[in-house]
Amino acid sequence: MRSRSSLSSRTSADALLRRRFDALGLARPRRAKLTRAIAQLNRELRARDIRLSPHFWFSNEWFSPDGVPGIAIPFYLAHANLERLERRMSGFAEGGDVESLMRILRHEAGHAVDTAYRLRRRALWRKTFGAPGRHYPSSYTALPRSRDFVQHLDDWYAQSHPAEDFAETFAVWLVPGSRWRSSYRGWPALRKLEVMEQLMASIRGRKPALHTTRRIDSLARSRRTLDSHYAEMRRRRARRNYSLVSERLGAAFVTVAEAEARGRSARPAAAFLSTHRRRLLRLLDRQVALSVYSARQLLDVAVEWCREHDLQLCGTTRIAAAHADRFVLRIARAAARGGKLRFPL
Repeated sequence: MRSRSSLSSRTSADALLRRRFDALGLARPRRAKLTRAIAQLNRELRARDIRLSPHFWFSNEWFSPDGVPGIAIPFYLAHANLERLERRMSGFAEGGDVESLMRILRHEAGHAVDTAYRLRRRALWRKTFGAPGRHYPSSYTALPRSRDFVQHLDDWYAQSHPAEDFAETFAVWLVPGSRWRSSYRGWPALRKLEVMEQLMASIRGRKPALHTTRRIDSLARSRRTLDSHYAEMRRRRARRNYSLVSERLGAAFVTVAEAEARGRSARPAAAFLSTHRRRLLRLLDRQVALSVYSARQLLDVAVEWCREHDLQLCGTTRIAAAHADRFVLRIARAAARGGKLRFPL
């Protein structure tokens, strides 16, 4: 295996795509950003007197497998150059900033705690969150207006499966200084947080029932190339159904070819929506009965859809802004009426 020093900041993206995973030095997390976040997570667990320190390894994506109280980290967080490649290939890097990194770590720690203390075997867990053995579907449908779930990770992830509902609830509960009692007052999700408080009180100060440091789907010795990984990622993302967004684009959102054929002035829609993000969120806050979280998520989905399809927004800045306003209001009102989105798992 090559050493960590074989991956330098000067390695080109094309050269990286030809690399095999076993040539990246993915033995364990060494990057300062990661080690600081892991140390912070362990401090938060100790502050709650949860005596578990999850182990970590690198894989294709974030996950904590059944039967293993540890956490897999996506390989691109091992090195700044890999993270830049991820942003180029995916448009973003999940967990790339400190805030989102801690959100994901808290979520995955919820899975690890669940596994380590065998909590899902308890009747209270099952009564509150559902059947943990329910099959993980290839995709899930999210209802943006629902208040039955906490709102933590992107894409209303708590709605995807009972185990994810538990992990999301744990993450909200774990945040230092969290004011979940007031934040979720009047929501059915508050009951889940109260149950989480009971479950965590029952394991406080106890050693985990399960001990193993297995690494599932570790990339440390994988002979796959990064190029093959990203090809699979593109196939997976193509399975998304964002009809709630795509059906409400309006005539002003066109492809590059359509804009050129019509001879109309246009600009990248994703960039325009991102630039006007704050104003659009204020508009949604004033006119649509959705939580701040749901408004942000809907706008993010809209930006992603426009970026994926290279859509352009026609007209002058003033006209484009008016089209953008109508677009986000359409999708937000549809969501408030019960519209759904489907995300791959």
